[in-house]
Amino acid sequence: MPWHPIDLPSLQLGLLHALVSRTRPHDEVREFHGSLRWAEFLLERSDGRLRPGDYVRVGSDSIFHGLGDWVFSGALYDDPDWGTARLRDYAVRHGIDVDTACAMRAYAAEFIAECADAVLADEPDVVGFTTTFMQNVSSLALARELKGRSPQLTIVFGGSNCDGPMGHALHRNHRFVDQVVRGEGEYALPALLRHLDDGTPPSDVPGLCWWEGEVSRANPESRRTVAPADIPSPDYDDWQTALDASPVAEYVHPKLVVEGARGCWWGEKHHCTFCGLNGSAMAFRAKPGERLWSEVDRLVRRHRILDVVTVDNIIDMAYFRDFLPRAAASGWDLRMHYEVKSNLTADQLALLADSGTVHIQPGIESLGSRVLDLMDKGVTGARNIRTLRECENHALTCSWNLLYGFPGETADDYTAVLDQLPALVHLQPPSGAHRIQLERFSPHFNDPGLGFGKRGPAEMYQHVYDLPENELTELVYLFDTEDAGIGGAVEARLKRGVERWLTGHSGSRLTFTEDADALLVHDRRANWPRRTHRFTGWRAAALRRLEDGRSGQALHRLLLEDGHRLTVEELDQWLQRALELGLLFRDGRTYVSLPTWGEPVRLDEPGYAYQMLYHRRGPDFVIVMDRRDKGVSARYTLDDPDLLATFDMLQEPTPLAELSDTQQEAARLLADEGLALLTDGRAVALPPRLRSWPVPCTGI
Repeated sequence: MPWHPIDLPSLQLGLLHALVSRTRPHDEVREFHGSLRWAEFLLERSDGRLRPGDYVRVGSDSIFHGLGDWVFSGALYDDPDWGTARLRDYAVRHGIDVDTACAMRAYAAEFIAECADAVLADEPDVVGFTTTFMQNVSSLALARELKGRSPQLTIVFGGSNCDGPMGHALHRNHRFVDQVVRGEGEYALPALLRHLDDGTPPSDVPGLCWWEGEVSRANPESRRTVAPADIPSPDYDDWQTALDASPVAEYVHPKLVVEGARGCWWGEKHHCTFCGLNGSAMAFRAKPGERLWSEVDRLVRRHRILDVVTVDNIIDMAYFRDFLPRAAASGWDLRMHYEVKSNLTADQLALLADSGTVHIQPGIESLGSRVLDLMDKGVTGARNIRTLRECENHALTCSWNLLYGFPGETADDYTAVLDQLPALVHLQPPSGAHRIQLERFSPHFNDPGLGFGKRGPAEMYQHVYDLPENELTELVYLFDTEDAGIGGAVEARLKRGVERWLTGHSGSRLTFTEDADALLVHDRRANWPRRTHRFTGWRAAALRRLEDGRSGQALHRLLLEDGHRLTVEELDQWLQRALELGLLFRDGRTYVSLPTWGEPVRLDEPGYAYQMLYHRRGPDFVIVMDRRDKGVSARYTLDDPDLLATFDMLQEPTPLAELSDTQQEAARLLADEGLALLTDGRAVALPPRLRSWPVPCTGI
């Protein structure tokens, strides 16, 4: 159900469909893509006023305000005005726009009724809902409607919103939900279905919540995690069929979702203090890279899609040996997303780029080493700066948030970073500076002694659920607590600094070039003098040595070993001058060079026509994107052998006389679609091959 991203298939549905088909081959399985249907419904009922972009703003961009859940609260509680006054008051105090969400709510009840019609038309025995983030209320609203119409129907919930105590609270407060699977479903769901077949109580299914009469039972959760060999390869055929038939398809760029690993290998050793992910299943497990590549290969060939989103919370480091080299060697124009740790080497980041990874989420979080220590991140501010710089060198889009508000942090932990923020304007900025929230399952939540002793359900849930606070405390994921760490003038200065960074980044450059024995640094950063610095001798060598980050003492020793003659005082004076010029970042005693060797194209660079017309190559097909007509996007898949062979031949201008009759017909077909030019007895394909992407790459 909403609000799953409409450009992605549901990994949960894909896995469970494959699982049931494998373990219960005589069962019939139907998928219901409620998120896609909701986007279609809004588009149709609003006469085009509520578009997929509005869906994203309410469903994905407003997670921390609960707008998506609120849209369906009126349908759940049979009251179109339920929670509206509270939401309006909340919106005023938090400075958010809720008009689009209010416009959507007018259609929610009718949509739920139509969903029930569609689901019941298949005459199901069991209906399973997967719920993550803001999928709870829409799922509950439909479950209630289904149970009211068909009391004998079995309703099962599962997903991240059902983990731990949240699942039991969801179950006991909603009598129309028969069972809730807490934790991973690969073992639990087949076991539950066997009990339903036999009519026996599911008291032995680990973690399951079920009704014994009017009593909500919660079986003890198992510490056993699902082995990678037991995780099926997802089946997205039904999603593809639904998307192909959808009027929403023209608004989205579809992507594939794959899963290589579960859990977090870093969290097993040092659970980041603010992170609530992997609540009941922290143990890290990964499929072999060869198997993951075979899944990617199968899905790409089957669906003719080259954009791949991995949902792993952290990359398996073994994938640098087996999975990523296979992707790099494929020769396909993949675009992949990966979550990684921020201490990858330059060579590892280069391999990510070579593999087709264009977007990474490295969990940078901060540029101050003491604050990173408070998070238990296992990296330094200097290392995070190196990661940002290497992302520029390899045209990797890097998404990150600058977090603050950690118990024990002080203004002194931020002063040096704040002073140096203007020098970083050429590197990719954070999305913003955000005070951390208290997340269930995080060390901050589990141990009040870490600094957050007072907590209660986040304020947004007051306009989402009609439940007492003690039940909300068990049901929800986010909590309000007392502010910790910095505030006041330091907090305001941090936010201003990040805003200036965001504003100045697109037009800023700080780059290295070489000129014979000299090292040139070209400074084109916002709010810095436009100039070129020339370094020779030990000064040039020092800048190069500091690309890896070093203390002044270590740098002096290395320069002497390289045969340079300089005193400690000379080096200290030069380091201070380089800091004043914004060419270095200092983290404690460590200095890091800031200039980059790469200069990726920026998305909003003046005169750059991003993605107007291009092609990308897959294993036995070519994708052509055409956005030359304003407001119109056309996507062509060339997989007919004759058409594809002709397209390949026409990458270079070719006399028509050299083409066979079949090839001439193919050339005319390409020309009719504006994908080839036929003139003066020659033919040439028009879409260039696009293999590198601007930074930031927002398409994946």
